[in-house]
Amino acid sequence: MKHLRLGSLVALASFAAISSVCAEEVNFRLAHWLPPTHPVQTMGLEEWTNSIREASGGQIDFTIFPAQQLGSAPDHYDMTRDGIADIGYINPGYQAGRFPIYGMTEIPFNVKDALNGSVALHKWYANYADQEMPEVKLCLVNPHDPGTIHSKMPVHVPEDIKGHAVRPAHATMARFVNLLGGASVQVPAPEAREAIAKGTADAITFPWNSMYIFGIDKETKYHLDMPFYVSSQILVINRGKYDGLSAENRKVMDEHCTPEWSGRFSKGWAENEASGRDKMIASGEHELYQPTAEELQQWRDAAAPLVDQWRESVAAKGGDADAIYKAFIDALEAENAKY
Repeated sequence: MKHLRLGSLVALASFAAISSVCAEEVNFRLAHWLPPTHPVQTMGLEEWTNSIREASGGQIDFTIFPAQQLGSAPDHYDMTRDGIADIGYINPGYQAGRFPIYGMTEIPFNVKDALNGSVALHKWYANYADQEMPEVKLCLVNPHDPGTIHSKMPVHVPEDIKGHAVRPAHATMARFVNLLGGASVQVPAPEAREAIAKGTADAITFPWNSMYIFGIDKETKYHLDMPFYVSSQILVINRGKYDGLSAENRKVMDEHCTPEWSGRFSKGWAENEASGRDKMIASGEHELYQPTAEELQQWRDAAAPLVDQWRESVAAKGGDADAIYKAFIDALEAENAKY
């Protein structure tokens, strides 16, 4: 009888332990630097987090900290690495030279749309993320719909940038501005309106509807009407937080950190950004200029040295630039996302 009771106690203890694991409750502190009304939160993050809550049976929950509440926009990678946030929405281009491989996404005239582009970029970068961002887990890739140059003065050709100050979207665009003879004023998106309003910058590279979201539409009148570049954000997870999940909850997160989810996450924001161009046309207050074929080629030629600079930066850190570049182009073409 004593052995029987002991066996029953062991069985009960084992069952309790299993039940405890199965009933694991997790709350992720999710930080981003956009306004809480931005489509990334109202469309992308809300759908994504709700899907995870449902798939986990309520075991996984989120507390979202928008608008740089936990730290400035350029700090979101380190915040996630260090556990200040469990999940961070980062713009790798805010830290020049730190993530050279991912910098390929920032070079103009490569990604023609955010929806297919997000899927392609996720599939491509998944092969290099552990090498370049080992402290975190890559979850989602989120480029905006292609942005362009918005300015206080007409900009038609690369020569028009010379002598002007431009707020660039990221480090690669800053180098491009410098190549054209302009001066880059590097501030994150939440501080961009102030730079334009105070005259610190004469122009800005930004997606279309974000001009309205951040209140910059009143500060610029002239717009280069062409798909030009993307800024591609990433959602990353603190490695310790991810590794500490139960097998069941880790599976839920893995199923929501896929190229398909990158496309789904990016869809709403992409459509929202595209609507900004139509809004500007309808307002009658803005001048949109479509470059000629010859002028477009001038822009392409001006951007060509950026690829050589990228190759050098990747090679300097031991990467096979030729192979990585080929994989990048192949991924875009496979998803019909190449410019």
